[in-house]
Amino acid sequence: MFFSLVIPCYNEAANLPLLLDRCREVTRKANVEVILVDNGSTDGSQEVLSHLLRDYPGCRSIRVEVNRGYGFGILSGLDAASGNILGWTHADMQTDPQDALRGLALFEHNGPDIFVKGRRYGRPMGDTVFTVGMSIFETVLLGEPMWDINAQPTMFSRAFFETWNNPPRDFALDLYAYHQAHHAGLDVHRFPVLFGKRAHGTSHWNINWSAKRKFIRRTMGFSLQLRKSLKP
Repeated sequence: MFFSLVIPCYNEAANLPLLLDRCREVTRKANVEVILVDNGSTDGSQEVLSHLLRDYPGCRSIRVEVNRGYGFGILSGLDAASGNILGWTHADMQTDPQDALRGLALFEHNGPDIFVKGRRYGRPMGDTVFTVGMSIFETVLLGEPMWDINAQPTMFSRAFFETWNNPPRDFALDLYAYHQAHHAGLDVHRFPVLFGKRAHGTSHWNINWSAKRKFIRRTMGFSLQLRKSLKP
């Protein structure tokens, strides 16, 4: 079982040394690769990766020249991946890439036909309330359990990935993958992951309640599209 972990990186130059150190432990396991997607960064991330990657066997990078969204970066990495088990997580170190090893153990125990996702704890109360509200909305709208949709890592088989049709290129990709797993009848396995503080920099979307409102509008719009697709 070969596993590819995709990590989209947008202006994360300051985080990359720490991120790669954590990824070293991931790639020490046989048959694991890490693909860091420089998702149109303008902060020197490309140069940092070029300098550091030679010291991290099992880690490689691809470059998206112009940022076209969080989901586009992930999809670019998935398309370049070699594994028959695929997944993604974030570069900001709020979620540890080593959590993916715990997810991989679930595939080793249950086989490839499952969908694996982290379940966050340790988050600020305001963010937790926001997530609970969105989870309830999505669960009621789509008629399937949709809890902590943006938790990482997200992991699945290549065979499942190859069934995707026109997935979104923004933050709705997390929702799309989770929904598709339910639609495909995959058993969903969750496990707890500590959600910590960013090591460096600031979030590119979770800045304030105005940013959250924009996220809600985009997510609700895509959710309604998914809802229509469920109708016979």
